[in-house]
Amino acid sequence: MRLGNNTKDTLSLDIRMKPKLLVQNTYSILYRHFGPQHWWPGDTPFEITVGAILTQNTNWGNVEKAISNLKRAVVLRPRKLYALPEKKLAGLIRPSGYFNIKAKRLRAFLTLLCNRYGGSLKRMFRLPLQELREELLSINGIGEETADSIILYAADKPTFVVDAYTRRILSRHGLCSPDAGYAAVKDIFESRLKPDVKMFNEYHALLVRLGKVFCRPRNPFCAECPLT
Repeated sequence: MRLGNNTKDTLSLDIRMKPKLLVQNTYSILYRHFGPQHWWPGDTPFEITVGAILTQNTNWGNVEKAISNLKRAVVLRPRKLYALPEKKLAGLIRPSGYFNIKAKRLRAFLTLLCNRYGGSLKRMFRLPLQELREELLSINGIGEETADSIILYAADKPTFVVDAYTRRILSRHGLCSPDAGYAAVKDIFESRLKPDVKMFNEYHALLVRLGKVFCRPRNPFCAECPLT
């Protein structure tokens, strides 16, 4: 199915396309359909980082409630948050779910940030991209998706974020197998696109929007999907 009536301006998703063109065309179609998404919500890089850790296994609405609690308590600063007893921290982030586990993960991140970088995200984010990624992945409870979210959205470095929406969309359109690993799906984008923070940011956000509106886990709206 093609979009629009003017052949010159038409974009279509065709599995016969070369992989690089297919990945680029997918972005163009989604951007034209949804427009800019203005991701990621957060007033500061530190707030974005905390949000990336808290959003594991929950929806963003719950994370916003937890972050609002931290703001009301006036502790949304690295050293202030690090100084909180773990039980108190867990209580403040309770709306995010799995709050005891997430309190431990936040504490692990804050311990490294404060002890190795003096509580300065700027110092931490000066690391080259791959070194920063390895540093984040060394922290207990921070996996690849969380690390890449922090790097892309808080550190403004070009790494592509892969999530459940991305895997589902790509596998349904034959761009990867349903059981493809994180690195394999990430490579589909990074090997075919220029390393561009703004584009990676927008592309990931557009895939999330597509996954929420059309490419749902059950009863997806395939006929109306802009990629059909």
